[in-house]
Amino acid sequence: MRNTVAFLLAGGMGSRLNILGWMRAKPAVPFGGSFRIIDFTLSNIAQSGIRQVGILTQYQPYSLMQHISRGEAWNLYGRTRAVKTLPPSTGINAQDWYRGTADAVAQNMSFARRFNAKRLMVLSGDHIYRMNYGPMIEFHKEMQADVTIAMMNVPWEETRHFGIGFIDDKKRIVDWEEKPVKARNNLASMGIYVFNMEYLDYLFANEVGHDFGKHIIPYALEHAKVYAYLFKGYWADVGTLRALWKSNMDILDPNSGLNLAEWQVRTNLEEEDMTADRPPSRFGVNASIQNSLISPGCRIDGTVINSIVSPGVVIQKNSLVKDSVVMHNSVIEVDVEINEAILDKRVHVAQGCKIGIGDGSVPNQAYPDHVYTGLTILGKDSVIPENTLLYRNSIIAPLATHTSFANIDLNPGIYIEP
Repeated sequence: MRNTVAFLLAGGMGSRLNILGWMRAKPAVPFGGSFRIIDFTLSNIAQSGIRQVGILTQYQPYSLMQHISRGEAWNLYGRTRAVKTLPPSTGINAQDWYRGTADAVAQNMSFARRFNAKRLMVLSGDHIYRMNYGPMIEFHKEMQADVTIAMMNVPWEETRHFGIGFIDDKKRIVDWEEKPVKARNNLASMGIYVFNMEYLDYLFANEVGHDFGKHIIPYALEHAKVYAYLFKGYWADVGTLRALWKSNMDILDPNSGLNLAEWQVRTNLEEEDMTADRPPSRFGVNASIQNSLISPGCRIDGTVINSIVSPGVVIQKNSLVKDSVVMHNSVIEVDVEINEAILDKRVHVAQGCKIGIGDGSVPNQAYPDHVYTGLTILGKDSVIPENTLLYRNSIIAPLATHTSFANIDLNPGIYIEP
């Protein structure tokens, strides 16, 4: 592993995460209570023994940079270890921004060369999984590959979101379809690559293209040795609201394969405006918790069923939170019911509200392609007035207040602006 440097692509806008991605990069979205999505890849890197990591950021990088800091939380800081945030070299020209995944790597090859790397591992910062990268690198060396791609079988209905590969009996990739409308195979790229540095230098010198899936991989199939490293285990691309919610719910399912304790995922517990660790959570005499994850610093006086509750959340008496994800420092007052919803940080739900009612058959009026499966999404720092009835597939934008709801009929699939 000494001769391998990792590049972690963490600049995604996360448009399909809708309002959850408006104020942060997708890898910085909270997950599983106290974690963020990027923690899983960073933990894999640390546990695999890779010591030099470049974090390639672009969109809304501040919270991500603050979270990663110098890498101490993942034991990636020291004389022989380094985590470096690598933003694009922005200048007066539009092309100074990263034009694709391959372009992001090309602009930062000097970082890998500093460590005399022979191989570069390119990883995505927006997936939930556990992998030791060591065996993949050994497979890459054994096959004398120029490029190795981690791949796994995905449900057929999801193939249109991935690069799809076709392999021979030696696991060499012989054909490729990038996000096909109708796939002929369901063996999908996980967005995990191992490249020989010399071959990357050749690709970039010849300006093959700006994106790995669209340009680099199809070219390499014709001119180099490209192999598939087959992965079996839990892996989730949480790039949609439904996928993010489902993966959170998988934490509560002992048969899902997602086990936070067993995976030993690390995170940076330091939080903005927090001078000390959160105190233990406090449960009132009428509190009832069923199959849920309650993070530190919460105060629970109501009922929580099959839900993920992040640090600092308050749930007052006679309130019910079911099948939901509630992020940091949100407040749920008395006599509230919340069902199958995602609440971003610091949401305030006033007393008597009913969130997530109805059958969910009407998609969101503003974002029908993002919210159509019955979820209700409440944006960061939004305030829901007393006795509000919100139907499924509703979206409340960040910073919405009492006045945002004035003179509006709360129909199914409503979108409320600030």
